Amino acid sequence: MHELSLAQNILETVRQNVTADELSKVREVVVEIGAFSGVVAESLKFSFEAITSGTELNEAVMTIVDIPFCLKCNDCGSETSTEIPMMLCSICGGINTQILSGDELRVKELKLAEE
Repeated sequence: MHELSLAQNILETVRQNVTADELSKVREVVVEIGAFSGVVAESLKFSFEAITSGTELNEAVMTIVDIPFCLKCNDCGSETSTEIPMMLCSICGGINTQILSGDELRVKELKLAEE
C-alpha cells in the first residue's frame, strides 16, 4: 500500500509549512489527486487518519479534490477530458498527446482553527 508512504510525505509537508505551535491548530489538509495519479483516495485518507491519530494533528481531516484527466492533442489541437485515462486523442485518434491534468498529487491548502 503506497498510500501509507504518501500520507507520511503529506504529513511531512504539513510539518514543513506550519510552525510547531500551529500543528495542533490544523483542521483540514486539502489534497488534489488526479484521476491518472494511481492513488486510491480512500486508502490515502485512511492512512492519514491512522498516522495522525494520537498526535498533535489528530483533529485534522483530509479533504480530497478530484482532478479530471485532461489531454491535449499536438496534432489536431483538441483538449479533451475522459473518464478513462487514455493517451489517444478522442477526436482524431492521434498518439501525439500530452497530459494537461490528472496526474497530480499535491497539498493544495492547509486550514487552521480560528482563535
